Amino acid sequence: MNKISIRFFDDREVRAVWDDTNSKWWFSVVDIVGVLTDSKDPRKYWTVIKNRLKNSNSQLTTKCSQFKLIAEDGKRRLTDCLVQDDVLSLADDVPSKKTRAFIEWFTYSDETIDGKSKSKAYALFDSSLLDTIEVGTTKGLQQIHGYLFGGLYDFAGQIRTLNIAKGSFQFAMARFLPETLAKIEKMPESGFDEIAEKYVEMNVAHPFMEGNGRSMRIWLDMMLKKNLKLCVDWSAINKKAYLSAMEKSVANPTQIKALLNSALTDRINDREMYMKGIDYSYYYEEEDIVVSGGNEE
Repeated sequence: MNKISIRFFDDREVRAVWDDTNSKWWFSVVDIVGVLTDSKDPRKYWTVIKNRLKNSNSQLTTKCSQFKLIAEDGKRRLTDCLVQDDVLSLADDVPSKKTRAFIEWFTYSDETIDGKSKSKAYALFDSSLLDTIEVGTTKGLQQIHGYLFGGLYDFAGQIRTLNIAKGSFQFAMARFLPETLAKIEKMPESGFDEIAEKYVEMNVAHPFMEGNGRSMRIWLDMMLKKNLKLCVDWSAINKKAYLSAMEKSVANPTQIKALLNSALTDRINDREMYMKGIDYSYYYEEEDIVVSGGNEE
């Protein structure tokens, strides 16, 4: 099965598919045209550009390959795709004020901590480790975090000993974390409301120095799968709505519960659903973490 990935530029999707035979990524031309032009009908716009390129004897259109990608209507449709070098040529051929920003974004290396961690998150679905992770426990969350960030952060899988904050909000004090996490671990998880509340409390605890959200969303899905035979279709949750709801959940979890509940699906063993979830999970992240205290006894 080809691996599907979703990248985001200017809050719009750019779909990609991995070609195992040739060991390369192919990127949706229609998506690229859409983000560069903001066209309401990027398929039609691409047809116009394609005809112009053919008339000018450009070889770019002959380099397109078609792959079946999921369209907005949920159906798989054959889509023109190009490899990285040809995407850059296309960007130069599409009149757009966004070209420079797009090229800088597109050529940004995946050899970053986030890029490497995301690759590990993809691999977790096919890993035997997934069956050994404890569900709903602090240890289980540490196992997830350790896997995602092992070799990338020296604190991977380790509960923090420093205080951290995001904006003006102070997460759980480090010296109280052992007690806090023990209480969260004992919270029930037999129904959706209970699981969502446990997820919210773990977010307030924020047990790691970095990588909390990415780890906790996998942790949440594992509880939902085990207890309710459901998981979250993260692509159905708008980024700004999610971040806003999580911020408000500290005082009132109603909004995040509603968002999560509306996106529940029974496709718990669907590989593409999992991969798409990872794409959106990493897309959500805006962790401006500030260290605010020293080691505590």
